[in-house]
Amino acid sequence: VDGENPNLHFRTDDVLLCLLPLFHIYSLNSVLLAGLRAGCAIVIMRKFDLGALVDLVRAHGVTIAPFVPPIVVEIAKSPRVTAADLASIRMVMSGAAPMGRELQDAFMAKIPNAVLGQGYGMTEAGPVLAMCLAFAKEPFQVKSGSCGTVVRNAELKIVDPDTGAALGRNQPGEICIRGEQIMKGYLNDPESTKNTIDKDGWLHTGDIGYVDDDDEIFIVDRLKEIIKYKGFQVPPAELEALLITHPEIKDAAVVSMKDDLAGEIPVAFIVRTEGSQLTEDEIKQFVAKEVVFYKKIHKVFFTDSIPKNPSGKILRKDLRARLAAGVH
Repeated sequence: VDGENPNLHFRTDDVLLCLLPLFHIYSLNSVLLAGLRAGCAIVIMRKFDLGALVDLVRAHGVTIAPFVPPIVVEIAKSPRVTAADLASIRMVMSGAAPMGRELQDAFMAKIPNAVLGQGYGMTEAGPVLAMCLAFAKEPFQVKSGSCGTVVRNAELKIVDPDTGAALGRNQPGEICIRGEQIMKGYLNDPESTKNTIDKDGWLHTGDIGYVDDDDEIFIVDRLKEIIKYKGFQVPPAELEALLITHPEIKDAAVVSMKDDLAGEIPVAFIVRTEGSQLTEDEIKQFVAKEVVFYKKIHKVFFTDSIPKNPSGKILRKDLRARLAAGVH
């Protein structure tokens, strides 16, 4: 938000709508801290509700709307929300999860006076890796589906996740970033730090993407196994460890399943103990009592065994392939 041509141009007369949780780095950094730095007004909405959102936009003349894709989906599909309802908004930011071209194009019809763009970040990266140049004081034209260009004072490269070799433009691979802004490491966890930041200082994001001929970055998929539910990170191993504590569960695996509203949802493959009649609802309730809302299991599939490699690691790729093929 600083400099002669800030990449994220907030004005002192802007009104930011803050409806995302402030413990999430997107909301903390790009909404609260950036808004305060620029001297904007910030309207805090405690819980997302489409009707209340429209009322707040109209009542306060909201000009900046930081969203996540599930909210964009709901607005785009709702017949209750008209272009007049959102007429004061001049900028819609989307982050925490990638948003495809189709959704972005459908949403544009509801925000006739606004520019829509995406940013890309993660806590470990400081936190923003890329920001849409349409948000700049002197804006650039950007492509639908792009999450912007790499932030200033940072280096970005795309590597082959298997070989580590650097890839050229328009070739999908793992996104890596290097710069003074990235984390020093995970607290008291040198092994995880070593697995994330290599000896040359490159932070490996676990996201698959590519850079096009105009330096714009596109996210394709996730390499790491973390599930992204509405932008929240859900570690499968944590849920698996919980599921295994149930006396009637012999083995368990948790993977992501594509979902139009949430992006990804956590689903469980369960091997019941012999003679058990444990039901899907009972398993969902067992987990729900122990975890925060975004870590709840959404679907349960019963199976005879969990596929694993010789070292005992769960072959989640095989389970995701079964889901994609409709073979549960």
